Formats: sequence, C-alpha cells, structure tokens
Amino acid sequence: MTSKPSAARNRLVLIVYTTAIFVSALLLFSVQPLFTKMVLPRLGGSPAVWSVAMVFFQSLLLAGYAYAHYLMKLNNRAAPVAVHLVLLVAAMLTLPLAIRSGWGDPPTSGYAFWMLGLFAVSIGLPFFALAANNPLLQAWFVRTGHPNGPDPYFLYASSNIGSFLALLSYPVLLEPMFTLHAQNLIWTGGYGLLILLIAGCGVLLLRSPVSAAALNLPADDPDAPAPSWLLRLRWIFLAAVPSGLLIAVTAHISTDVAAAPLLWVLPLSLYLLTWVLVFQSRPLFSHEFMLRAQPIAIACVVVLLAVGGEQSLLLTLGGHQLAFFIIAMACHGELARTRPAAKYLTGFYVALSFGGMVGGLFAGLIAPFTFSWVAEYPILLALAALCRPSGDERLPRWSAWYWPFLAVLAVALIAPSYSTGTLFNWFDERRAWVIGAVGVLSALLALALNANRWKIFATVVVALLLLRAYPSDEGRVETVRSFFGVHKILVTPNGQYHVLMHGTTIHGAERFKNDDGTPATGRPEPISYYHKDGGIGQAITAMRERKGAPLKVAVIGLGSGTLTCAAQPGEQWKFFEIDQTMVDTARDPKYFTYIQNCAPDLKPVIGDARLTFAREPDGIYDLIIVDAYSSDAIPIHLATQEAMAIYKAKLAPQGAVVMHVSNRHLELSSVVVGIAEANDLKSWVYSEDSGRDSEYIFSTSVVISAREEDDVGKIASSDVWAETEADEKQRVWTDDYSNILGAVYRRLRDGE
Repeated sequence: MTSKPSAARNRLVLIVYTTAIFVSALLLFSVQPLFTKMVLPRLGGSPAVWSVAMVFFQSLLLAGYAYAHYLMKLNNRAAPVAVHLVLLVAAMLTLPLAIRSGWGDPPTSGYAFWMLGLFAVSIGLPFFALAANNPLLQAWFVRTGHPNGPDPYFLYASSNIGSFLALLSYPVLLEPMFTLHAQNLIWTGGYGLLILLIAGCGVLLLRSPVSAAALNLPADDPDAPAPSWLLRLRWIFLAAVPSGLLIAVTAHISTDVAAAPLLWVLPLSLYLLTWVLVFQSRPLFSHEFMLRAQPIAIACVVVLLAVGGEQSLLLTLGGHQLAFFIIAMACHGELARTRPAAKYLTGFYVALSFGGMVGGLFAGLIAPFTFSWVAEYPILLALAALCRPSGDERLPRWSAWYWPFLAVLAVALIAPSYSTGTLFNWFDERRAWVIGAVGVLSALLALALNANRWKIFATVVVALLLLRAYPSDEGRVETVRSFFGVHKILVTPNGQYHVLMHGTTIHGAERFKNDDGTPATGRPEPISYYHKDGGIGQAITAMRERKGAPLKVAVIGLGSGTLTCAAQPGEQWKFFEIDQTMVDTARDPKYFTYIQNCAPDLKPVIGDARLTFAREPDGIYDLIIVDAYSSDAIPIHLATQEAMAIYKAKLAPQGAVVMHVSNRHLELSSVVVGIAEANDLKSWVYSEDSGRDSEYIFSTSVVISAREEDDVGKIASSDVWAETEADEKQRVWTDDYSNILGAVYRRLRDGE
C-alpha cells in the first residue's frame, strides 16, 4: 500500500469514527430530556424525575460499557461488529420512543422504582446500544491501524462534545422549535443514520490489514502492567464524587436556592464539558492549576451555603456551578492523568461508568430516602477533598499538631450550639463569618502547607457541621422530604407564623399568634396568596355571588391546606394532591391547623391531577382552582391546551377555572390565556400587589377563564381584572409542545 492511499485511508477512518462517536453521543444525551419530558406528566412534573432519570441513564451506561468490554475480548474481529450491528437493528425496531403499554398510572408510593422500570421497558434497549458505542468504537479504532490508535482517548472528547451540544441545544433549539412528536421522529431518523455510520466503522475495521488490525501499540505497550485493584477503586471513587455532586448541586439550586425549571441542564452541561477538556491532547486548563483551585472552590461553596441563597440569586447560582465545574475538573483530571494503556481502555471505562452509577445512586435514590434535607450536597463536597492526590506536606513538624488543634476548634465552635445563652447568640449572629473562616482554613491548608487530604477533608466536615449547628433561617425549621421535593416548615422567631416553603419560595402561611402575642383562636384566616382581598379570594367571592348558592369546588394542589378555610357551610370542596407527605404535613396541627379547624374529615384524592381529575364526572364544578406547583412553577402538563380541555369538561354550565400563576422566573399568565382561548374560553388576568407582604399577605398573579362574561360575575367589570386575549405570535402550549425559555424571556423582558 502506497503512502498516499494510506494517508487517505487514515483520514477516512478518523472522519468516520469521529462522526459516529459524535452522533452517538448526540443521540445518547438528547434522548434524556426528550423521553424524561414524555414521562413528566405521569409524576406531577416533579424535579426528582430528572434525578431518577439520571440514575437510570448512569446505570445503563455501566451496562453498555461492560457489554463493550466483554465483547472486545472475543478473538474474532468480525464477531463484535456483527453482534453490535444486530443489537442496534433490534433496538431500531422498538422506535419511535413511546411509553410502553401497562405503565399508565404510577403507584401511590415507590415512584422512583416504578419510574426505573418504566424507563427500562420503554427505552432500555436503544439506550443500552447507544451506551456501548463510545468504548466499543474507540476499541475498534485502536485496531484499525490508525497512527493515533495507541492513544484513542481524544475520541472521548469528541463524544462529550456531542453530549454537551445535545444537552444545550435541547432547551434552546429543539424544545422551542419542535413538538415532542417531531423531536421523536428526528431522533429516530438520527438513530438510523448512526447504524449506517457504525456499519461503516465495522467495514473499515474488517478491511484493515491483519497486522494493523492487531493492537497498534508502541513496542513497550504490550508489556504495560494491568492496573492494580487499588487504582481501579480510586478510578471508581474519582468518578463517583462528581457524578453524585452533579445530582446534588442540581437538587440544591432547584430546592434550596431557586426553583428555575430545567436548571438541571446547566450543571450537566458543565459536567460533560469537564470530560471534553481533561481528555484533550492539549488541555485548556492545566491539571495542576485545577488542583490548586479545587480547595478554593470547596471553601467558596461552604461560604455560599453559610450566606444563603437569598442575597444575590445570580451570584449564588453562578457560584455553585463554577465551584462544581472546578471540583469536577480536578476529579476528572486525576482520571485522565492516571488513565491506563490503550489495551486496558474498555476496563477503564467500565470503572468510570461504575463510579458514575454509584454516585448517582447515592445522590438520586439513597439520599432522598435517608435524609429530610439535601444532605448529599455537603457530604459529597467533603468527599471531594479526598479526590486530591497524595503529596509531601510542607512543615511536617508543625503539621502533626493540626489534628489536636482541629479537635479543640471543633469543640469550641460546636459546643455553644447546644446552649441557648449569650455565647450561642454571639455565634449565631456571626455564623456566616465563623463558618466561612473554617472553610477558608481548609483552602489555606491545601495551598500553603500542601496538607494531607484527610486534614482538608476533616476541616471541611467541621465547617459543614457548623452549617447544621447554626441554621440560616430565622426561627425554628423542620424539613419534610419526598419524591416531590424538600419542604421546609418555618416557625418565625416569635412563633407568630408557621410558613410552608419550597426552597426560597413560600407556598402557604398561618398565623398562630396575634400581634400582642396572644394565641390566635377560632377559624384560621386564609393568608399568603389566599387572602380574601387577593386574586384567588376575589374569584371565589365573585363566583359565590354570581351563583347565589353554595359552590361545588375542585382544588388541584393542597399545600398547607389554606383553601379549606375559604369554604363556607353547605359547599362541597374536593382536593386533589399528588404528594402524600404534603397531606400529612397539612394535617399535622403542630405545623398547620387549617384542615383541623375547617375540614377535619378531608380526604384528598391522591395522584397526579391529570389522571385523577380526568376521572371526575363532567359538568359538575362551579369553580376549579389550579394551585399545584413543582418548585416555583405550575407543572407544565397542568398548563396545556389538553389540560384546560379537561378542566372545561368538568365545569358546570356557568363555571370558571382559576389558575394561580404567581412566579418569580416564568411569565405564565399569557400561557394560561392561550390555552383557554384554544378551548373557546374568555380570560381575565389579575396581577396586583397586596402591599402587605410583611403580614404574610402576598401579591398574586391569577387568571380566571370561563365561557361567557356573565359566568365570572363582577370580575368582568372590575378595574383590577383585565380581560385579555391570546397573543397571536405566541404558540399555544400543548402536551406536545412547551417553551420554558420563552416564559423566562417574557419575565425578564417585563422586568418582574
């Protein structure tokens, strides 16, 4: 073979293999938001759906890598090609993507395991086949005789570039431009194209000369020792920590800082970007620089956790994600630095994927069942310190005294938290400074003394224990955690109010003491968003006056149970709630007494309202109030044209639908107006500041929709309710289409 054809062949091999790996990664990561979005309506739009989905994807990634590892142990070159192509074609026969029959309604408990089963039977085979492509194609590439064969890890960067672009393009391009059906067809077409590309890779492998088809490695490489089990365990640990942190930081910024929909895309994109950067032949950031920056990043997160998320939303979100990026770069850089010879490539990827699965299982499944708060974040943050390589300490004679110093410091700082005197108050008032100082100490240990990683770990643990010892919330806080999120019940310092919170978003409040400190007695007054003068209160009053008789009302979303006290004698109010722990919390008189005082016999319908409410008889409700939330937003599937069609069908002849759309991040009023008009309903929008936020009476945004003006009574002529028509330029949300970024943009544009 002449040198010119050989160069052309090498160029062809490089192009085909790089393209195949890129397209495979593009499909692998675009299917995650695509199919998960299809599943969301079954589980109330819960943010936890993303966490469990990632656990599934990481687990199947391990299965795919293990399959590739054992397939490449076959001595016959043709066998791996034939077996994998058969698998790809078999998976193609299960497309397009769809939720398999028999998986319609989720159970009343065990959502995570039900969801894992749903994913397995619905997309398990095509995802498994995709998951195997990256290590398998790299192993084939090594055997093609290409000059770059001895170090094929650059192809891993190509894979992660495809993953990175797929993830970012979904919310920016695919979701706003295409319906779910169209996205599904595009993805299926891409899968067919990938089969052709992989077949081309197989042909290039099989046509390689026998000598080149053997492992094309340097002379000393066949004698490269196999990685030790200790090194393999370290690979697993180095992969597990950032994988778990990915889920933990996503849970934190969507639970404890801000409830911005699809916020999980940003940390996942940064996670993939780190893989791209560390496996480049010439890394953009040196590994030594990232190792120096890592303890500073850990200290910054400690400070951010101490300060809290309300100080500066953008700074806090950016800070958590920048720190996560640096920590992941340091961990993944260690993996790149210790990667084995190419002959052990598939085993290396099995260790990486196993570590990713372990981290995902801990953060996505074990921690939510174990802790009542997002404890996995600080735990993994501390473990990140152990990802540092070992090194010689500076000033070893003095560093030996650090352990007793740290023990004394920990006792001195934590002991006052068990008292209620002056010392506790002094520490509590300066909590951010004290905790931040301990966090900064861990960074100084790493940078100035090159301290042992166990010392850095122990110092970070002390700082994180101080976070729990001196909580940032004013007053007493209890947390309740379920598949649907972490809820905080805050008792204000004087015990006057009990407040239900999800992250920094308040979802209900009750007055327990009067201004003079005496206990509040009698029927509790609805406050927060449900005060009689607010949008929801005005809508209830108007419908009651219009009918001139007791109302029959359906309420989607229970919260703290406030609306049970909006009912009057003789009226029938029925509540629909997906989260049983929310029902238990609202019933518990130590948290809230609305249900105890106003509806002691309340029996909410448990389950997702799109499924349970659809079973209600048609034409019976005078008023339907949609007050469900997932974090800070209405679950998308409850705000679509099809959802409004269900509400309309359940309305009595002169009934109305009220949707609560108060939101800090999304403009949803126009969405509701659009889905109402698509169902031939007129809409009136209320958005007025109560001016009394200090009394836990909040401004609200509400939309009421009905067939005719007369149906909403005095609202139609009210100065504070504006009859609003749908924007013709704004696409109507359906079960097949929604545009989250558009809602974010409108909120930013309106400056609200």
